[in-house]
Amino acid sequence: MTVAPAALDALMLARWQFGVTTVYHFILVPFTIGMSLLVAVLQTMWYRSGKDHWLKATRFFGKLFLINFALGVATGIVQEFQFGMNWSQYSSYVGDIFGAPLACEALIAFFLESTFLGIWIFGWGRISAKAHTACIWLAAAGVNISAAFILAANAWMQHPVGAVVNPETGRAELDGVSGFFKVLTNSAFVWEFTHVVTASWMLAGTFVAGVALWWMVRAARSGGEAEARNVWRPIAQFGLAVLAIGIVLVGATGHIHGQQVFEHQPAKMAAAEALCDSGPNAPFTIAAFGPLDATCDQITHVGEIPGVYSFMATNSFSGEVSGINDLNALYAQAFDVPSIAPSIMLTFWSFRLMMGFAAFSVILLIWGFLATRGGKVSTSKGLSKWALLSLPMPFLAATFGWLFAEFGRQPFVVYPLNMDPNNVFLRTQDGLSTVVPAGQVLVTLVVFTLLYLALGVVWFLLMRRYVREGIHTTHPVTTPEGKATDQALSFAY
Repeated sequence: MTVAPAALDALMLARWQFGVTTVYHFILVPFTIGMSLLVAVLQTMWYRSGKDHWLKATRFFGKLFLINFALGVATGIVQEFQFGMNWSQYSSYVGDIFGAPLACEALIAFFLESTFLGIWIFGWGRISAKAHTACIWLAAAGVNISAAFILAANAWMQHPVGAVVNPETGRAELDGVSGFFKVLTNSAFVWEFTHVVTASWMLAGTFVAGVALWWMVRAARSGGEAEARNVWRPIAQFGLAVLAIGIVLVGATGHIHGQQVFEHQPAKMAAAEALCDSGPNAPFTIAAFGPLDATCDQITHVGEIPGVYSFMATNSFSGEVSGINDLNALYAQAFDVPSIAPSIMLTFWSFRLMMGFAAFSVILLIWGFLATRGGKVSTSKGLSKWALLSLPMPFLAATFGWLFAEFGRQPFVVYPLNMDPNNVFLRTQDGLSTVVPAGQVLVTLVVFTLLYLALGVVWFLLMRRYVREGIHTTHPVTTPEGKATDQALSFAY
């Protein structure tokens, strides 16, 4: 497709617009999920121990969490408007189902997290330490419940259980009260949610460990041995512990989730491996190259490890798996699409970039553990540089994981349940509004992209500023015993 026709293609523009706003928003989401829990744990450790470095860590990472939370709210609002405008046909067809968990998210989870987060922000020194600590736990619970409802809606699009088509209206509806509970207990939701949450722990653990290790080395090299040992080393070890838990659990949940995707969306996993022909002992392909819209005969495979994809999909190195050619022959005509498979190159590389960027966190975990074990405080410039380099990598890993999930669902916006054309499904092209012209979509695409780019720069500069500022500011708060102490932020909260 040449540039001029693409600029006037409403479907292409609407997909780009939703993709841009979603990626901007999702960069912030896993940090919010993971850091809400870590700040709650840090404050609890201070409340139970009374140790000053845990209070400092709570305040330090708390303000970074708040910056991210504020930008996350701002970028998330725009997405919902697109459902009623660019994708009004989608909303008309499945809005009765898709809207239910989103309504619960707004009415239950968002009010919970915003209310108690507000009390936490302004409650330092004004309410008891016990009540204040409870507030951050309730806010963290709200953040995770919010994620659960939103992911339940997304998982339904991947595996639309609990739905029936009303023959009178031609719209999909929940199959009664039981249908709503099927949406909330959907197997796709269970493993999507656990994978996203554990990935958020990995991301937050990387962030805490990376920042603390960088500060530890910096303090130790500038003569602040006591600060490096007594403040940053324990914070770094806390972040490394969370990182270790996150890495183990994200790998386990990812494996199970991948098998669930293989069962319900075989074309997505076949595209993730650029696997064209069905058979046993399917290999894991290290790299594959071809044009963006490549078909199987246009792809060059580089390096294959026999049996690994079969194991990933079936827990057996000799397991039988389906290839793109056979899936197209079986399903493309039934669903009136040219190919049941998504873009092979986009799906293939987003899957590998997800894993590749996550590897930086694994190296940070090993290096950080070796540098701080046995009471050691490192002065290694290499560790300091790697700690900084690792900070953006899990953000990118999470983003490419989300892109893999969404790229792989094409050419459907609601993937057919059990690959059966008699069940609920919706092709992406059929979800597009019939009344919003391409010119309006193009203008808003440009405006949103520039606006979000500006917000992204502000987010980065704020995060960078307060990370570099460190923890040495003062402000009166209350200790667990009710005594006044000094520890604050350079902005009021």
